[in-house]
Amino acid sequence: MKPVVAFRRAHLAGLLLPLLLSTGALPLPALAQTQAAPAVRTLPDFTDLVDQVSPAVVNIRTLERVRGGGDGDAQADKDMQEFFRRFFGVPMPNLPRPAPRSNRPSPQAPDEEVPRGVGSGFILSADGYVMTNAHVVDGADEVIVTLTDKREFKARIVGADKRTDVALVKIDATGLPFVRVGDVSRLRVGEWVMAIGSPFGLENTVTAGIVSAKQRDTGDYLPFIQTDVAVNPGNSGGPLINMRGEVVGINSQIYSRSGGFMGISFAIPIDEAMRVSDQLRASGHVTRGRIGVRIDQVTREVAESIGLGKPQGALVRNVESGSPAEKAGIEAGDIITRFDGKLIDKASDLPRMVGNTKPGTRSTVTVFRRGQNRDLAITIAELEPEQTAAARKSGASGSEPAKAPGTAQALGLTVADLTATQRKELKVKHGVRVEAAADAAARTGLREGDVILAVGNTEIANVREFEAAVAKVDRSKPINMLVQRGDMVQFVLIRASR
Repeated sequence: MKPVVAFRRAHLAGLLLPLLLSTGALPLPALAQTQAAPAVRTLPDFTDLVDQVSPAVVNIRTLERVRGGGDGDAQADKDMQEFFRRFFGVPMPNLPRPAPRSNRPSPQAPDEEVPRGVGSGFILSADGYVMTNAHVVDGADEVIVTLTDKREFKARIVGADKRTDVALVKIDATGLPFVRVGDVSRLRVGEWVMAIGSPFGLENTVTAGIVSAKQRDTGDYLPFIQTDVAVNPGNSGGPLINMRGEVVGINSQIYSRSGGFMGISFAIPIDEAMRVSDQLRASGHVTRGRIGVRIDQVTREVAESIGLGKPQGALVRNVESGSPAEKAGIEAGDIITRFDGKLIDKASDLPRMVGNTKPGTRSTVTVFRRGQNRDLAITIAELEPEQTAAARKSGASGSEPAKAPGTAQALGLTVADLTATQRKELKVKHGVRVEAAADAAARTGLREGDVILAVGNTEIANVREFEAAVAKVDRSKPINMLVQRGDMVQFVLIRASR
């Protein structure tokens, strides 16, 4: 009944309003208040943006030379596997395979150029520099760039960086239309954006949506812009454009469980991409810094237990032998909280900051160790192109160590002193070896062979120090231990049995 009454009252007010106005019973200010309504924003019109930006968006076609009768099928399978991984986030489905061709090709069979892929790109400068994704031109023997006016050019690959998936190509032309580069820091979540590209080879296709998130961490070198703009295979390398007609990103990836667009697409921030393209233009490759650590996130429980406060920084799980980090005094178990004075909010910030630092630069890292912050000077080394540091695994002892048994029954742990041989093999200076783990310790994942390096913020040299440290902690709260397994360290929280 309430909706009906409300309707009748509204209807009655509508009938009385003209009468009150004609009699002067309702003053004009009151009329203004009655007619005032919240401002309504209309949907954006993208037509002017399309006219402005689309001439600078190009279609990129790649060709591959296949030797007659060669292993084309194997390469095609490899390309399709990469296609499904990059765009759909799933392995290539098992499809019926065609019958194998004869393995005795004609020896005079000529090389043949076959289509390899289709992507998009955009012109950065009037003299023909074009930005796209590295995976669009990867493995191509020939790159064809087609403009909106249907002119075609053979392009030269200036350089490609697989880590960021950014590539720069050059066509021999002048007076070309080019894009304006926007300021990613001004981009806001919820803002309208537009994409132009060649999904499935359909040139100059325009799609639009909003920014869903910024700084989306996917584990790569770059934090992505997440949008709900429809992006499909062929859109890769095309521009993401704001309502001012500026490029703010390069459309690069989508997430999908079905094989089709599901409302989640990712773009490389244009400021990061421009830093890469500037290096590619200058030298054809990208130079990055490294310090030689393997890192992990800091959880809230660990941060609280060691007195760090809120979860931030990068937990050092391993320090490479002979690396800048080792020379600077960084240790496994340290939490790197700042680099050159800049706060490290999450672990992935560190490799990005270090990577953007010129090799040879003397920098400062701030580490949180045993409840205190320490500033360490470090000289940045160069990260080898497309290569990651190999993890070194410590071998097993092969001999039974002399045990110095000690127990912490409330934790379910039995520990022993490390022998000199074990310390050398495990590359540790102190700690105790877990001989057995049960109850609370077993529930946290501790197991025989683990090495406990510290309890709380207290380093452990032997069983006696271990038991003394355990005796001092408040067992009503989770007990924090720094544990090494193999060549990696991790904080472990144990809740003592009551």
